[in-house]
Amino acid sequence: MTNDYFFKDVTLLITHYNRSQSLEQLLQSFQQLHCRFGDVVVSDDGSKPEHISYLRKLQENFDFRLITTPQNRGLGNNINKGQDAVQTPLTLYVQEDFTPTAIFPDSFSNALAIMQKKPGIDVVRFYAYFEYPYLKNPENGFYEMDFRVWKPGYQKFYAYSDHPHLRRSNFFEKFGRYVEGKKGDVTEYSMMMSFLKKNGKAFFYKDFQGLFIQKNSEAEPSTMKRNMWRESNNFLLEQLRHFYRHLKFNFDYLS
Repeated sequence: MTNDYFFKDVTLLITHYNRSQSLEQLLQSFQQLHCRFGDVVVSDDGSKPEHISYLRKLQENFDFRLITTPQNRGLGNNINKGQDAVQTPLTLYVQEDFTPTAIFPDSFSNALAIMQKKPGIDVVRFYAYFEYPYLKNPENGFYEMDFRVWKPGYQKFYAYSDHPHLRRSNFFEKFGRYVEGKKGDVTEYSMMMSFLKKNGKAFFYKDFQGLFIQKNSEAEPSTMKRNMWRESNNFLLEQLRHFYRHLKFNFDYLS
């Protein structure tokens, strides 16, 4: 017998830009996992007309509210206007190129329980490119992220990420709104620093690529563009990048 999951206190917030087929796959995946939410909001960042038209068709099969803008205004604006539309106490934030796995429903239920019984927790994270270096207090596969500025390494600063996560819908009241008019990397970095400086508390799923899969098809490749400095695997550039981040992150946090 298949379980049905209804997360009535959670709004699924999806940011979208020119990847309507990826969005369809995401919505279908939740449907196939028998997951329903109190509300679903799709925040579009001025996609091309053909994608907007496809979104309108998707609304006939999936129950979601579409928040649009007449022109592309960047990641910060897209998340801000999407979050402004949320009316439930909790928000599951997912970008359109992610897909939940079969273990998502039960693990998400555990994440929801953490938020409900620990009012001091602001975020529960579901995906990352690497394991957060300092974890404690395990609970059903989730660990509390233990940020201390004096601990070694710069990866400790990545307590916040725009990757899929569950957060309280009053997030802006504590951490401020996302910076608008900047590149996506700058927007995310700014929120990361705000999260740390305002003593944000988060849990991290240790099997950090087990709940969501990031899919980038040839038809709809990633819209995030990074420069060579960030992407290069050249040993010298990589070491310089680590050193630069170590200095910058510490300076920005302490300033």
